[in-house]
Amino acid sequence: MILVVAEKPSVGRDIARVLKCTSKGEGFLQGDMYTVTWAVGHLVTLCEPQEIDEKYKKWRMEDLPILPEDIPTKVISKTKSQYNVIRKLMLDKDTQRIVCATDAGREGELIFRLIYEKSGCGKPVDRLWISSMTDIAIKEGFDTLKPASVYDGLYRSASSRSQADWLVGMNASRAFTLRYNALLSVGRVQTPTLAILVQREKEIREFVPEEYFTLLADFGDYTGLWFDETIPEEKLNIRIKTQELAQSIASEVRKKSAKIISVSREGKRELPPSLYDLTTLQRDANKTLGFTASKTLKVAQSLYETRKAITYPRTDSRYLPDDMASRVPKTLSNLPEAYASFIDGIPKPSGKLPHSKRIYDNTKVSDHHAIIPTPQRTDTDKLDKDEQALFDLIARRLIAALYPVHEYDAIRVITSCQTHKFKTTGRNVTQLGWKALYPPKKEEAESSLPSLAQGDKRTLQNAKVKKETTKAPPWHTDASLLSAMENAGREIEDEDLKEQMKGSGLGTPATRAAIIDRLVQVGYVQRKGKIMQATPKGEKLIAAVPPDIASPEMTGKWEKALSEIAENKRDVGRFMDGIRRLTQYLVTYSKENQVNVEFERETRGTKGRKKGPASLGVSCPVCGKPLQETDKAFGCSAWRDGCKFTLWKNALSRSNGPMLTARIVKSLLDKGEVKGSTGLVQLKDGKLTFTPAGQQTPALAVDVLYEKKSSKKT
Repeated sequence: MILVVAEKPSVGRDIARVLKCTSKGEGFLQGDMYTVTWAVGHLVTLCEPQEIDEKYKKWRMEDLPILPEDIPTKVISKTKSQYNVIRKLMLDKDTQRIVCATDAGREGELIFRLIYEKSGCGKPVDRLWISSMTDIAIKEGFDTLKPASVYDGLYRSASSRSQADWLVGMNASRAFTLRYNALLSVGRVQTPTLAILVQREKEIREFVPEEYFTLLADFGDYTGLWFDETIPEEKLNIRIKTQELAQSIASEVRKKSAKIISVSREGKRELPPSLYDLTTLQRDANKTLGFTASKTLKVAQSLYETRKAITYPRTDSRYLPDDMASRVPKTLSNLPEAYASFIDGIPKPSGKLPHSKRIYDNTKVSDHHAIIPTPQRTDTDKLDKDEQALFDLIARRLIAALYPVHEYDAIRVITSCQTHKFKTTGRNVTQLGWKALYPPKKEEAESSLPSLAQGDKRTLQNAKVKKETTKAPPWHTDASLLSAMENAGREIEDEDLKEQMKGSGLGTPATRAAIIDRLVQVGYVQRKGKIMQATPKGEKLIAAVPPDIASPEMTGKWEKALSEIAENKRDVGRFMDGIRRLTQYLVTYSKENQVNVEFERETRGTKGRKKGPASLGVSCPVCGKPLQETDKAFGCSAWRDGCKFTLWKNALSRSNGPMLTARIVKSLLDKGEVKGSTGLVQLKDGKLTFTPAGQQTPALAVDVLYEKKSSKKT
């Protein structure tokens, strides 16, 4: 008998159906040749410190760092019954061989190996490695099983990742929690990810908006923007410093004769997009569908496992192996009818689909190829709304990758009026190409120009002056944060280090969504619509920890090291020695650093967690008693005595204003107003107002609880 161990019950049932295992048992399905069972995610995990030694149950700085030579494992109590099912089947005398059929990736490998080792099994193991859950893919996978030893490097990488996160996360979280008397979660990957958001928050906060003016001329059948030809920078040469100067130029040219002095055309080409890996799919789904990274992964996993509509989604490759060229025609022919007209537009030289290195490249396929639809016919009417939308992105991307390039002429027209120059840009599409699959962007749809030639004359009919304001860097979204995580270290100046960082990043495609969600859960980051902002707690944490643990560059190098371990190119011991040194350093830093930041007091515990208010260091403007900060507001500590002064942290952010912070509140109480990159916040006469940058009147006014009422005594 051959035992097959899948990662989830649904996958196990699919494999059992293909292997004709129809006899039901408790936690398994059996046939003549195979028995199929399954995990429920992780069944075995690393022990907690107090399970290694009772003394670690009480958190004490003198016990840190905790650096066991080997971190023991334990069976997770919640799913112990299923572990016992698998262990019994593994050790059964009738079981001759085992097939590891967990997800084909780092985490799937770890799930199986921990169960196998914990059970004490020593029987030979083969590995099922597939990128699609269709029946054909499962059959082909069982025809091409490989010895588990081929994936030993992947397991060593997975185990090293797990132990590194345990050592750094557990020790650093305990150390900084004890140091600051607040529940603080510090992680090898989550902290540098948080640092990216904190840095952006700092850039936005410190940004000083500048006003300038632009002048748009109407020539009848086209418009032109005034520019200063003596300034080479395109973004700067359209700016007029004062309104007076802009109005003066407008008066000078209005209703005057104008002449086109140059028309230039340059042919441009936009290559078809590459296929999706998980990160690019998550970015596009965030931009076009508004999905968070975790939602995209969840929907993609459903399309893969349950619907059998797409290939394995947790991939970091955007290419297909060469041998898939023969399967893609069937995939296209089985796409829903809605895509038929697009498929007909794919060029077929010599009657075959194009074979491009931008699609097929064995050297750029890692554990899994790019995400594409499976050859199985999918009835999109049976998919839910989110599944339909994500499937559409994936199907269109495959077709678009096979389309011709998008070609257009970029046109630049210079018109002269009096002594002033006006520039007009536009494009004339010469070949729509792959963009036939996507609705045109607004700027592309509006960029076509009439036929214009040098020497043509016009009357400048009107000139409009517009007040503009320089914009702060945008807050991160899931899409931009995923990109920053994927490209960690790419902006560093050291060329040698930059070269070393190629191919590294924060986390992996499969883990980045969970990292982002974790930052939100622990209160370091808040979502506001699509944007993500670091909270005061998140900013304080980055101020408290050393730059090393907050460095995307260093953590990116670790991820690269883990990839090299998986490829048998790096020694595990060397990597773990570095992790242990870092752990020791973090604990020492927490004890010795002189960074003074105050967190809201919290008590440890997983349930019923309570937070005490923290003093703000300023007095209440109503009664003079100390103000305090809670997780939701700034208010008077004498509230029990009837003082109702309260400033809710989200009073303005609910309507696209800034989130109130301790720094803003202190400035409001001291000066009555705070001016930042987003606009002006004022506190006056019982009202909190917000005036966006570039506007003259408040866009939002909120009543503040100012009155003091006498407390009633009975």
